Amino acid sequence: MLLTSLVSMSVAGVLTAFAPNVWAYAALRFVSGFARSMVGTCTLVLSTELVGKRWRDTVSVAGFFFFTVGFLSLPALGYTFREASWRNMYLWTSVPSLCYSVLLYFLAQESPRWLLVRGRKQDAIETLQQIASLNGNSITSSFSMLQACTMHVEDDGDAGGAGGAFATLRTMWERPWALRRLAAIMTTSFGVGMVYYGMPLNVGSLGTNLYLSVTYNALAELPSAILSLAFIGTINRRSTVVALTAAAGVFSLMCVVIPEGSAARMAAELLSFFATITAFNLILIYSIELFPTSVRNSAVGLVRQALVLGGVAAPVLVALGRERTFWSFGVFGLCIGCLGLFAACLPETRGRSMSDTMEEEEDKEKEEAAAAAVTSCTGAAAGIATKDNSDVV
Repeated sequence: MLLTSLVSMSVAGVLTAFAPNVWAYAALRFVSGFARSMVGTCTLVLSTELVGKRWRDTVSVAGFFFFTVGFLSLPALGYTFREASWRNMYLWTSVPSLCYSVLLYFLAQESPRWLLVRGRKQDAIETLQQIASLNGNSITSSFSMLQACTMHVEDDGDAGGAGGAFATLRTMWERPWALRRLAAIMTTSFGVGMVYYGMPLNVGSLGTNLYLSVTYNALAELPSAILSLAFIGTINRRSTVVALTAAAGVFSLMCVVIPEGSAARMAAELLSFFATITAFNLILIYSIELFPTSVRNSAVGLVRQALVLGGVAAPVLVALGRERTFWSFGVFGLCIGCLGLFAACLPETRGRSMSDTMEEEEDKEKEEAAAAAVTSCTGAAAGIATKDNSDVV
């Protein structure tokens, strides 16, 4: 799916440069955007499922660095071709993706976890052997554990949720805990997506140089990726998302009262965008950890769609904000700040191993609940014993 989406996006982008009329242009942009929506999801999920828990966070954040480089190239290309035809921009941004498709075909492997959940045991074994050979290792295990996991998945039948987004929703509808997780993180994602996609569109309202404003916003992605890489293994997902969305909301609201064209307004906008970017990155990692392999690709896809849906509302608010700043920066701040509170309803996933099936995730939930109950009882007993000892004294 990743290869097909990447090729479709690239080819549609190249053909857009030769569009003869606005109808052909709109159709090609639709195809390119539709394919692009699957590229990010598949890339993130595949990269995390190909590595163990030790490297999962690092690999997740590494992709954001390359995204930042691509973002930084846009104002540079726009400034370079400012006097040339817009068609040059589509060529220079689409042709490299075709080259990536060739590299992806020869270098990338399918996810062994996904193959296993789908019952393709032999393909999973062959993929693991190929990965081991690329690392200079050899696998001599009998794969008895892999066989046991396969038997467990086969016994579960179709409970894993294969079949796409609608099957995923049906599977989650049968499990309230999964539906609550999806609803909470999609609601938070909507607010984050509104600001993430809306801030770059709203740079014209800052009253500063357009190219520099876009460049500053792109540069804000770099320290966000660096901080995410440095602290992703130590920070709590839930509380950090709530704190980042609250900070983004406060700084966005500050842009309403700060005079237009001032350095202070630019600084507030950059800080808001920086917090939003970090929350955006963390939400994608969080969504991977919240859902098992059987529904992960579809669930993360739905989360990304919520992010994009927030971006759909952004241009309307930006247009209204040209007359009154509150309708852009003000609404951005209120939405991301309020909707970010829904992340508090999600469980903490830092340090947890990823589940493969819904049943496995439910078993982990029961084990964690039992452990929490034991800890609570132990703490209460210790408190009573301490009180009794003090009374004796």
